[in-house]
Amino acid sequence: MNDIYILGIESSCDDTSAAVLRNGVLLSNVTASQDVHKAYGGVVPELASRAHQQNVVPVVDQALKRANIEKEQLSAIAFTRGPGLMGSLLVGVSFAKGLARSLEIPLLDVNHLQGHVMAHFIKESDDDNTAPPLPFLCLLVSGGNSQIVKVNAYNDMQVLGQTIDDAAGEAIDKCSKVMGLGYPGGPIIDRLARQGNPEAYKFSEPNIPGLDYSFSGLKTSFLYNLRDWVKEDPDFVEHHKEDLAASLEHTIVNILMKKLRLAVKQTGIKHVALAGGVSANNGLRNAFHDNAERYGWTIYIPKFSYTTDNAAMIGITGYCKYLDRDFCSIDKPAFSKVTFK
Repeated sequence: MNDIYILGIESSCDDTSAAVLRNGVLLSNVTASQDVHKAYGGVVPELASRAHQQNVVPVVDQALKRANIEKEQLSAIAFTRGPGLMGSLLVGVSFAKGLARSLEIPLLDVNHLQGHVMAHFIKESDDDNTAPPLPFLCLLVSGGNSQIVKVNAYNDMQVLGQTIDDAAGEAIDKCSKVMGLGYPGGPIIDRLARQGNPEAYKFSEPNIPGLDYSFSGLKTSFLYNLRDWVKEDPDFVEHHKEDLAASLEHTIVNILMKKLRLAVKQTGIKHVALAGGVSANNGLRNAFHDNAERYGWTIYIPKFSYTTDNAAMIGITGYCKYLDRDFCSIDKPAFSKVTFK
């Protein structure tokens, strides 16, 4: 059988990424991040799409060089079709379509959220068998999404619960911003939380039925409490930022894990995975290990390089679709709405 080479392209937000896989094994994974957004406290869509236009050609070129292959050897091109920022998506989608047409090879459209879950199936060698067995549960947490997903197959994912308002990552970023700590807030809060007392402050935890999440109440509670404390002591944040970060992280992790334990109980599935940008958070990773020990879960936590937006996860999803001959017509548009299908 001829080798199957898949080029994956990811451009849903502010990272331009390209990866090459051979028969499902990762050969290269190159990502260009955008520092320009830090000054604005969040991703500026217009600036993001312009940066993608500058980055996409050199990033793809580097991915091919590091994989030590020529573009003519590619079997197909997988790309993130959505959800994400429309301007950013259009750069990756247009480039993928143009390159696929010039090489006369098929296109494979990938859902960004499905890609995050599929990060667990990225193989780094032919004998890599670290992927979770099907079915498994996956807690998908990122800046834009917080979901509990039952994974029956790569193309059969059932959302059991999801946020009804803000996502966990969004709540962390907003709270970091009101503390004046900068953007992105995730790594900053994570670093400070390691030095703080998670029981120092109590913030509102929502009482949402079923397996759905809500983080808007927590965000409001944090904001109002902080406003009152700063009135009494203008330097309150500077004096207590470690404890504030630790308490915020502790509350968010608590909310996430309570619903996940309920999902395990309801489904009886004890193979539990973590995915998405917030899965890089050490407090959440530690909670996974604690729950595994306490409740007998078998847990799957991705490498840090596969937690954030990356093309390797798009490539492995594309590889599965390629094996099923599930190709994408060139007229399929990008989509920005959060959905699994």
